Amino acid sequence: MQEEFVSVDGNKIRYLKAGSSKNNLVLIHGLGASAERWERVIPHFSKHFTVYVPDLIGFGLSDKPYTDYTLDFFVQFVRSFLNALGIKKTSIIGSSLGGQIAIEYAANNQETTERLILVSPAGAMKQSTPALDAYIMAALYPDHTSAENAFSLMTGNNKKIDSGIIESFVTRMKLPNAKFAFLSTVLGLKNAPEITTYLQIISVPTLVVWGQLDPVIPVTYAEHFVKQIKDCRFYQLEGVGHTPYVEDPQAFVDVVLDFLGK
Repeated sequence: MQEEFVSVDGNKIRYLKAGSSKNNLVLIHGLGASAERWERVIPHFSKHFTVYVPDLIGFGLSDKPYTDYTLDFFVQFVRSFLNALGIKKTSIIGSSLGGQIAIEYAANNQETTERLILVSPAGAMKQSTPALDAYIMAALYPDHTSAENAFSLMTGNNKKIDSGIIESFVTRMKLPNAKFAFLSTVLGLKNAPEITTYLQIISVPTLVVWGQLDPVIPVTYAEHFVKQIKDCRFYQLEGVGHTPYVEDPQAFVDVVLDFLGK
């Protein structure tokens, strides 16, 4: 993986890149995360695709401007990021918040979106859950104990979490403006447009992947997406929580590559 930077609408954006295929794959992380969340699956995907993994604006090592972090703001960011890199067509994988962003982007840019993979996407759940509450508190008051508790809860069965994941999260959330961007995103999502409108106009082939044990956005919400998207497949990964690509990367890769025809 190569770490690279690009200017997007005047902001310095950091991203990871791997692979040299003519086929592109963009991975979009969730709330409070960074490109590293995908590091266990990037090497597998890069055998078949050129993989681009940005730190969303406001997160990771990308710039964190003072602005309203609305869903439309993130969708425009994805559009500008792809334009800045000259990416004309790509498949997209979006996790949680990244899934919600990918949905609106794909609905409005179907000519440039080849296939869409949604991993426990946000947008249908209107209330919080204890695991999500713990994660938000860990982001706003970052220390090793609160982060370890939150990430353990997110697995659905209190698995032990790699210390590197915890320390990376705590370090990122202590960066200037990181808490502002996080909280602004949370508030922005509360006023996001009704997601059903976008789901019903998506025509690109779509795969919805959900962890059976997900306590952040429970798997019962999968039905909302599968029923609304015209060409949609669903796969439930057993024994994992909110981030199956971290908890069982090989199983996740197998499912996704099968869908992508690789």
